[in-house]
Amino acid sequence: MRAVVTAVNEAAVTIDGRTVGSIGRGFLVLLGVAPEDTEAQAKRLADKICGLRVFEDEAGKMNLNLAAVGGEVLVVSQFTLYANCKKGNRPSFVKAAGPDIAIPMYERFMELVREHGFHVEHGEFGAMMEVSSVNNGPVTIIMDTDEL
Repeated sequence: MRAVVTAVNEAAVTIDGRTVGSIGRGFLVLLGVAPEDTEAQAKRLADKICGLRVFEDEAGKMNLNLAAVGGEVLVVSQFTLYANCKKGNRPSFVKAAGPDIAIPMYERFMELVREHGFHVEHGEFGAMMEVSSVNNGPVTIIMDTDEL
């Protein structure tokens, strides 16, 4: 699994002008799933994100995690995180999982984050979405379960 995690003051996802998910302070997580991803990887990624200490404390140091700031999470499926741009100018997405694998893993990831006690909003898998955010910091972390 791959994730781009951005600390935000607020974020939202809309489809056809209709807001389907929005949060205040917390994390916007763009999540990509590969065909070989497992539940153990989803758990490791959820644990790592939920414990990530990137919010500033009273001294201005990145020392607080999501729980410490009362944060929320907005998860958006993002198969393009598995783009391969080696040949030509049109990316290949053959390394991204198809919906039969990706949807259950995406849903399981969100469930695991909820199990940590966080409010989770989300986009709609496979839909054309508009994602907006007001970044905090800015802080953006790229994670790959092959490297955690």
